[in-house]
Amino acid sequence: MNPSTETEELAPIEKMNFSTKFAYGAGDIGGAIVGILLLSYLSPFFTDVVHLSPGLAGATQLIVRVWDACIDPVIGIMSDRGDVFGAKIKKKWGRRYPWMLFSAIPFGILFICQWLIPFPATNQWGLFFFYTFISMLLGTFFTTYSLPYTALTAELTEDYNERTSLNSFRFTFSLGGSIAALLIARTVFQQVSDPAQQYLTIGIICAVISVVPIFYCVWGTQARYKLVNRYQAARVENPNPLPIREQLRSVFTNRAFMFVVGIYLCSWFSLQLTAAIIPYFAVSWMGLQQADSPLIILAVQGTALGMLSVWSRISQKVGKKAVYFMGTGFWIISQAGLFLLQPGQTVMLYFLAMLAGLGVSTAYLVPWSMLPDVIELDELETGQRREGLFYSFMVFLQKICLGVALAVILQSLEWTGYISPTATVLAPIQPPAVLLAIRFAIGPIPTISLISGLILAYFYPITRERHQQILLQLAERRKNIESDN
Repeated sequence: MNPSTETEELAPIEKMNFSTKFAYGAGDIGGAIVGILLLSYLSPFFTDVVHLSPGLAGATQLIVRVWDACIDPVIGIMSDRGDVFGAKIKKKWGRRYPWMLFSAIPFGILFICQWLIPFPATNQWGLFFFYTFISMLLGTFFTTYSLPYTALTAELTEDYNERTSLNSFRFTFSLGGSIAALLIARTVFQQVSDPAQQYLTIGIICAVISVVPIFYCVWGTQARYKLVNRYQAARVENPNPLPIREQLRSVFTNRAFMFVVGIYLCSWFSLQLTAAIIPYFAVSWMGLQQADSPLIILAVQGTALGMLSVWSRISQKVGKKAVYFMGTGFWIISQAGLFLLQPGQTVMLYFLAMLAGLGVSTAYLVPWSMLPDVIELDELETGQRREGLFYSFMVFLQKICLGVALAVILQSLEWTGYISPTATVLAPIQPPAVLLAIRFAIGPIPTISLISGLILAYFYPITRERHQQILLQLAERRKNIESDN
């Protein structure tokens, strides 16, 4: 890990080329497609097609989120070690790539299984246990692919602005994948009449599209990964991993990391809660058709996609924190407006969706661009590279938060008397209490969360200047290691 002669011959790292950024960005297509479909349509699939009670639908999602959250740190620590698949594979493929290659195919197969209906609606507990089991397996393979993938950001470049650019490529593909999935969903909803076949068809098509880019990402980024890894390995003081208890303590005492986690949680809680409730909001409150709900999400995602490159360029001039403030301001106005929206105001609905997209793009871009800077601060303090650990805890806390939120929302629908559609009544009139619960989930709750995120962003401690100081101190460490060797 600390070669003495080789490090002296290392040439300066060149700027990342377009093909590497492109390949890295493509790796997020699968996660984006699966993520948006599970988030937006799994709950309606459970309650309206499978006819699983909202309470059990919420319980299975809570259990799965807790399971996902618990395995995230385990996978993160194991991918940091990199020796799970053996020394030969680690030498050839590095720490992250074996996980991505191993999980790609099972990830696609399990996503298809998520949309099967193995039992009739009368067997509620059979359905509950089936979907809980399948979702836990899918979540496991999703994590073993996506967590090492996201951790690559800090291992492909150390440049402050280049990381923002790299993440803009990633989230361009992410939003593009989400848009493609929503377009596929809308097309299938229009062309296939049977609800069960609708979701299964969407699952099969999107599973194939999700798996292929994972292999392309590995192929297209490997050379760059090996180059940067030589530099990072050359300055690691302590290649032996710390005890797990010490690792956990250092993560949660890292002040900058806790701010990034808070910003991320507030942004993504608002985003994911809104995406999960939109199908109910569109049909039950606005009186639209089921096939129209993808268009609302498309308005958000399409605007966010168009703004990614704009926010990335602005960030290079004014910094990540300022960009987050600008985008989230638009987003807060949109969420508050959705609560006040009345049935029939369809044009205003799409306008507010586009306005939200201005802020959603910063939720994609900013927290994930901040995290690699935090990882280097940790490297300065501990002498170790622990990307997997930090990325896993980021996702760990987000999944716990989202799982609780979805369970509470679905449980509130059951408590207030949600009426599931039937073959003869596709859009039943919901009780006033149900409609109020839906409106609160899309308006005041996300608004409060976004305001909390702004407060945390204001106190975030790592500026562009502070990051440059960290890199200079790490460079000095490498010189000291070379002289000692």
